[in-house]
Amino acid sequence: MAGLARYLPILNWGRAYDRHAFVSDGMAAVIVTIMLIPQSLAYAMLAGLPPVIGLYASILPLLVYALLGSSRTLSVGPVAVVSLLTATAAGSIASPGSPEYIAAALALALLSGLILLAMGIFRLGFVANLLSHPVISGFITASSLLIAAGQLKHVLGTQAQGHTFFEMLPSLIGGIGDTHLPTLAIGASATAFLFWSRKSLKPTLRALNVPEGIAVLLSRTGPVMVVIASILIIVGLDLDAKGVAVVGDVPQGLPPLSLPVLDLSLWIMLLPAATLIALIGFVESVSVGQTLAAKRRQSISPDQELIGLGMASLAAAFSSGYPVTGGFARSVVNFDAGAQTPAAGAFTAVGIALASLFLTPLLFHLPIAVLAATIIVAVLSLADFGALARTWRYSRSDFAALSTTLLVTLGGGVETGITAGVAVSVLLHLWATSRPHIAVIGQVPGTQHFRNVLRHDVVCTPEILGLRIDESLFFANARAIENVIQHEVAERPDLRHVVLNCAAVNSIDASALESLELVMHRLEDAGIRLHLSEVKGPVMDRLKRSDFLPHITGEVFLSHYQALEALAPQAIQAANHGGL
Repeated sequence: MAGLARYLPILNWGRAYDRHAFVSDGMAAVIVTIMLIPQSLAYAMLAGLPPVIGLYASILPLLVYALLGSSRTLSVGPVAVVSLLTATAAGSIASPGSPEYIAAALALALLSGLILLAMGIFRLGFVANLLSHPVISGFITASSLLIAAGQLKHVLGTQAQGHTFFEMLPSLIGGIGDTHLPTLAIGASATAFLFWSRKSLKPTLRALNVPEGIAVLLSRTGPVMVVIASILIIVGLDLDAKGVAVVGDVPQGLPPLSLPVLDLSLWIMLLPAATLIALIGFVESVSVGQTLAAKRRQSISPDQELIGLGMASLAAAFSSGYPVTGGFARSVVNFDAGAQTPAAGAFTAVGIALASLFLTPLLFHLPIAVLAATIIVAVLSLADFGALARTWRYSRSDFAALSTTLLVTLGGGVETGITAGVAVSVLLHLWATSRPHIAVIGQVPGTQHFRNVLRHDVVCTPEILGLRIDESLFFANARAIENVIQHEVAERPDLRHVVLNCAAVNSIDASALESLELVMHRLEDAGIRLHLSEVKGPVMDRLKRSDFLPHITGEVFLSHYQALEALAPQAIQAANHGGL
């Protein structure tokens, strides 16, 4: 049973499920359902798909994740960034809304689901660590700007063109003269209200003595209020006849079963985008899931999350949806609303299914501008413009990765941007590790501690050179270590011993081992012995399997202090005496 529960987390939380959890999950589901209905429609539109597909992607995937997901509060469904990636990938295959386009979206759901599922089975969750936080931050901020710029044409009622931010911006500015004023009035009003309701509606209601629970519920229903009000305005003023674009007919009923196109050439074309969707979606989901779990002293399993998210996307592929993942804003709302278990997601799926069965006819007069406003407000809340300044102050290399990702995404598109960000991160990492920090260390008087001679008042002896290597040794930095040792030795004519402090060395690869052997022989020719100190167990195990230790000219000491006791006892006594 324990082994089965690892793959079916519902067997863990389901045994303890009680009435309190049921009520909490039910209330959370009501709030998330109200929030998810307009969001699902909007994100499907962002993906270039018929709005109803957003509802389809919010039913069966949620039920599947409730069975297999390890997070108690993660809310799965369509999200902005994945919708943008879907639009970019499917748009390279066919025109938005066409049968071929929809087939490409289904194939993306299938491929991304299979990739996630395979990663989970083989426990490859660590692969997502290749996407560093600065890269993800730059990508999400750029994607938010890209998405918002792409939706402004719907708010303005114009026909702006372009696929990148720097293409769309001039087109939007040039088309201002063609703005459709009734559309602008509705879109701008909806945007302003949604921004206001996010930050100010709850405090305003509390100031009016509205109970906390009701104030929270009403503050989450801002998008629904806008949807209802805009439909009434369109119908009352007959604005759709005056040129205001509306959603139109939304099919009524549950999602039909679908079979993704089994076309190998199509799959090969979509594979890079599907991989990116899988990785980005997984990173976003795990980040949100871990953050929320930590608040309740819970934990999630990244590998099980891969399985849960993979199966959720597969469920979308076979129920007329498109790729899904855990959403940030939706999950936070689910958490704040009191969700206790993944059952809240299952109840949300039931709510969306009921909406698909009974409410879709009411959405005919829903303005496209309102859906665009919903997207703009949602994505701009994800942008972190302050990250540029914070990262610049902390790390220039991380700033380079963040800014490169941001600028290339804005100018070259999402796939190019994330690829450039990862490439810059890897190159900067290799550059940094190829220049390891190596400190000349001396004894802190009166102690057994050794510190950098440039930072502390320490005692050194001319016969011994202590070097602390603050990196693992591998092919990229082996030559640099040779050069540092050669330089330091050349400046000490009385030198007899070199002691490498390996406390920070976690591994030594074959290239670095050859460099150490070369250094040892050069030192031996100069009458200098090479010693090691504080070598970690795993590193020592590997050294014992080589010819290095049997031929080392010096010794391996348990601690750096023991090395100096053995090699220069008088210097140790003098340092200790000086510290008293």
